[in-house]
Amino acid sequence: MKLGVCYYPEHWPPERWPEDARLMREAGLSIVRISEFAWQRMEPVESEFTWDWIDTTIETMAKNNLRVVLGTPTPTPPAWLCAAHPEILPIDKNGHRLRFGSRRHYCSNQPVYHDHTRRIVQAMADRYGHHPAVIGWQIDNEFGCHDTARCYCDICASKFRLWLQARYVTIEALNQAWGATFWSQTYSEWDEFQPPNLTVTEANPSHVLDYYRFSSDSVVAYQQIQVDILRKTVSPHQAVTHNLMGNFPDLDYHDLGRSLDFVTWDSYPTGYAETAASALYQPAQKRQVFAHDAGDPYVTGFCHDITRGIKQAPYWVMEQQCGNINWAVYNPGVRPGTVRLWTWHALGSGAEAVVYFRWRACLFAQEQMHSGLLHHDASFNTGYADVQSMLPERDLMNKLSGQPVPARVALLHDYDDLWAVQLQPHHRDFAYQRHLFTYYYALQRLGIPVDIVSRNVDLNRYKLVISPTLFTSNKAIAEKFSNYVKNGGNLLFSVRSGLKTETNVVTDQPLPGVLRDLAGVTVMDWHSLPPGIHYALHSDLPGFDLAGTWAESLRPEESTLVMESYTSGPFVGQAAITDHAFGKGHVFYNGIYLNPLQAQFLLLEITSQLGIERLASLPEGMIACARGSSIILLNFTDLPLSADVAGVPYTVPGRDVRVINA
Repeated sequence: MKLGVCYYPEHWPPERWPEDARLMREAGLSIVRISEFAWQRMEPVESEFTWDWIDTTIETMAKNNLRVVLGTPTPTPPAWLCAAHPEILPIDKNGHRLRFGSRRHYCSNQPVYHDHTRRIVQAMADRYGHHPAVIGWQIDNEFGCHDTARCYCDICASKFRLWLQARYVTIEALNQAWGATFWSQTYSEWDEFQPPNLTVTEANPSHVLDYYRFSSDSVVAYQQIQVDILRKTVSPHQAVTHNLMGNFPDLDYHDLGRSLDFVTWDSYPTGYAETAASALYQPAQKRQVFAHDAGDPYVTGFCHDITRGIKQAPYWVMEQQCGNINWAVYNPGVRPGTVRLWTWHALGSGAEAVVYFRWRACLFAQEQMHSGLLHHDASFNTGYADVQSMLPERDLMNKLSGQPVPARVALLHDYDDLWAVQLQPHHRDFAYQRHLFTYYYALQRLGIPVDIVSRNVDLNRYKLVISPTLFTSNKAIAEKFSNYVKNGGNLLFSVRSGLKTETNVVTDQPLPGVLRDLAGVTVMDWHSLPPGIHYALHSDLPGFDLAGTWAESLRPEESTLVMESYTSGPFVGQAAITDHAFGKGHVFYNGIYLNPLQAQFLLLEITSQLGIERLASLPEGMIACARGSSIILLNFTDLPLSADVAGVPYTVPGRDVRVINA
């Protein structure tokens, strides 16, 4: 388990750098990330480079046995570049060209920006690509942050037309795929296509979905420019990565991660608890009260597991909160022990390195109120003491970080489905990631490890695959799922599955469309239920008395077992949840939008039936992770909590960690 820190030598006098490096080493750190926002410092005038400060920084770190990750500085094109080429500045969905003065102020499709990107990245790679102290490269920083994943400039419009031509070949095929006859939206020439912004009312959802795909592909292609330069220039021991943002919805992280050696993400637990949790929890859900400075472990864990699932491999936390932050609502300070708890949570979730953001709190500009391991005056902050407190645990951490996360359950996460549901949710509270999170939360409460993966991965390693909202589908994915189940796998589908084709139009087949034979049911009708409206259920499972938000009436095949049925409302007597034996496996179809308690009981029933074991019986506020055969218990409350592991009780103090079977 490697620990590191994000460092900004350009913010501090050079005479301070050796002292900082010494203190990093004494804290047990081994990695330092630098330079991702320093383009103007590297290249104050076009093609005139100043490398001395980076040279000195790297040598100073190397003398203290610290290794360096270099960030390419492309998230912050300098003022001289923006003044000379204002066309690189992006245009937002309202048609406004954005200005220089913060970060991420560029369009990924601008050819002139590509040229300047190639120059700065090539120059960095030529100088540091074989330096023994440089172990890796972080490309750019947080692609898409600040609502910058999609630009609507003329260059994007022209490239979007080329993208459409490559995808559909003919205008006739595109018109058919989009249902363009609606509202007289049929196109005759490629030049007629524009980005789907500035329309009077909502644009065609097929048009918008394709623009989201195009925009994501544009960022992936821009990243590839840098990947290609680094691959051909730097030493093989230097890895290439990018820092993602957990459950960020605007880019397809599966595509973005494909050409990277490993992926990383930026973990800010208190910030995500204040800004992301409301988008993940159901509106009426009663939330556990955690320690005020611990964040929400279910939200943080969701992001950890999304990141690990991108490459189904160990990952890094490239920015780990180590004190108060500056961009959320309340930004609480942290007490001794919290940073250690977050570090252990990352380790338990599959991380092999944690890099703290940042070394020292900045004195100026936008992040003045964001803390670091050191205070503004360079005195030790709480985070530094926490890092030092882990020194006696480092051998155990190293041992565990080499072990896999033993998940037998997969949760499918698909960005096409996310965007398509986002465009037409049909119910105010129906959000793709919220629905996904309901199942994730239930598995966490049950102490069952899960991989969050793309539908394109090999599913055969999993005993159970859960697809809560397989909104868009095709024959290929249906065949893949069929083969998986025939060979002994088990699938759980849920509401709205198979509704759309991959071009975001409703199928003309009985629902769930191409999945119907596999599921062994026909969806006869579906109802979106407003708040306060419920349909009663007959069930042997606790909590399954009412269905709310969304309900589907299911007609099972003769061989399909009815697990739950409706006892009131227009679907009375019809099936609500079914179990279809198919080949050597089973396909479960859940026709109701589960609340969190229902999700727990349904998944407990199914996993028990399939012989999937729980890591522990957990109280609220405690989670369990596994690395190899070791179980890591983490208490995110202020009070001691006890968990049952294989019949043995284990108590964990507040905001503390306990490792079982290490």
